[in-house]
Amino acid sequence: MSENNIPHKVIVKASLNKARWVMPEVPLDDVEYMMRQHDIPEAVARMLCQREVPLDEVLSFLNPTLKDSFPDPFSLKGMGDMAEDIAIAIEQKKAFAIFGDFDVDGATSSAVLYRFLKSTAIEAPIYIPDRMKEGYGPNINALKTLKEQGADILFMLDCGTTAFDIVKAGTDLGLKIVIMDHHEAEEDLPECWHVINPKRKDDTSGLDMLAAVGVTFLSCVAINNRLRDRGYYKNNGIKEPDLKGLMDVVALGTVCDMVPLKKANRLFVRNGLNMPPDITNTGIKELVKVSGISMPLSTYDCGFVLGPRINAGSRVHKADLGAKLLSYDEPENCNTIAWTLNDCNDKRKSIQQQMELEAIKMVEEQGLENNALIMVGHEDWHPGLSGLVAGRLKEKYNKPACVVTYAYDLSGNKEGRGSGRSVSGVHIARSFMEARAEGLLEKGGGHAMAGGFTVLPDKVEDLHRFLNDHVMRQMQNTDMNVETTIDGVLTIAGVNVDFVKIIQEQVGPFGQDHPEPVFMFQNVSIGKADILGGSHIRVMLKEWEGGGWLKAMSFRSVGTPLGDELLKQGNNVPRFHVLGHIKINEWQGRKSAEMHIVDAAPAS
Repeated sequence: MSENNIPHKVIVKASLNKARWVMPEVPLDDVEYMMRQHDIPEAVARMLCQREVPLDEVLSFLNPTLKDSFPDPFSLKGMGDMAEDIAIAIEQKKAFAIFGDFDVDGATSSAVLYRFLKSTAIEAPIYIPDRMKEGYGPNINALKTLKEQGADILFMLDCGTTAFDIVKAGTDLGLKIVIMDHHEAEEDLPECWHVINPKRKDDTSGLDMLAAVGVTFLSCVAINNRLRDRGYYKNNGIKEPDLKGLMDVVALGTVCDMVPLKKANRLFVRNGLNMPPDITNTGIKELVKVSGISMPLSTYDCGFVLGPRINAGSRVHKADLGAKLLSYDEPENCNTIAWTLNDCNDKRKSIQQQMELEAIKMVEEQGLENNALIMVGHEDWHPGLSGLVAGRLKEKYNKPACVVTYAYDLSGNKEGRGSGRSVSGVHIARSFMEARAEGLLEKGGGHAMAGGFTVLPDKVEDLHRFLNDHVMRQMQNTDMNVETTIDGVLTIAGVNVDFVKIIQEQVGPFGQDHPEPVFMFQNVSIGKADILGGSHIRVMLKEWEGGGWLKAMSFRSVGTPLGDELLKQGNNVPRFHVLGHIKINEWQGRKSAEMHIVDAAPAS
């Protein structure tokens, strides 16, 4: 039974954030069974039931192991033939090259494949396109360059599935092209040597949750298998590579590409984030130092600290820095790149902030927030930041958003380069692909929550109308009401560091389609509220009937209805129900539990 069909109990009809709080009803017998069988707290067992973890899979969910849970690479359509062909090409010392997309998934995919090929005694140059000059997806000039440099075999990573004309042109140049991708596929595939993509219409692997770096990693595992069977390592005196050592890079790309953290992805991320320090990727370690965070990494560290820095190079004409950082082993070299990426990120923040202000002003002056899809663009905006600004608009207005910037292609023709970010229930890539089929886009693709496209300037208005209508039709088939699902009801006395560790270390890691749990405290009083950093609010929570206190933070809530109510403490404030995430706060070597508030509602 899907979660959408599970009966829900409405806990709060309208919160301060204008949301309805619901709690799915779960079988109490299953909850009790999980508690007894696996010695876990009731709140954890209830959460697993709510997230539809089968009773016979609880152990593998709480403690996934590579031995028991690793997916079969050869279940991917075409993997066997591809692995055999590449193994033979490696034996024959063919010349390889790597073309990777410019985002974190592309950078991590490129680094994983580069490191694997290097371990087989193959040096494959990495080409990451300049997103400002070369635009979205592969381009023929890049393929010509790689062919002229001597490449026989070209890997396209995190791109290529819908680049029919470019891939055919590359094939006509004499390149044997292998696509390793995860973006939405059409009925037909490009004319090339191999396409490994779990979203192929004829793929039955069930691995469509993978990021491109996951597809690339499984491809390396398959090729390695074939090389071992053929005696390549033994015959050439080469030590077989330890592919588990690549999993921190796989985890980073998986988290940053916002793919569902389920099944194989959960396995990769859990193992990758717990990589022993002595074998952790050198580039990751140096970027961690520069970023001011510490190991072990969390999904937040990957998605909001490391990922933006790796991405930042591609936004300021240094597209290949992220891939290089993750491909090198020399600490000094990696440290230099890490600091360069950090500087790029600082520049990116300043430019992005100005773009966001202009975009929001444009939306509100033109009343675009009333549309099904928000779409804005400007001649002077930075092409490398369209996705980030689209994400900001999506968050602010809770609607799909597209941002179009403009640049000149390699032939000197002006083109619009857009990025889209979506909300649950609207598949943005499907909208782009259908717009391309209608002749409104030159290029377009992606996945459900994010995508990119290229549009001719004279078709932008028609594209806006088409996308708005397409999204509206999708919304008509989806319940778009703001609804918050509660994972459990806790008491302040029951929340301590040990309980939070169970949530974080066993139920986590959290990410797309496996979100961080939201817990509710009922009938609490709010005290000692103060403002931190100008926009955040710190409060102390206490059970209405007495007991201990729990520190809580409400981020970026000053000036909001939620923040206004929290700051009214001490003035006969009524009892509140409070909703949020539970965390471990570490200060001066001491750890304590705290809550990060996401919503609240007066208790009736």
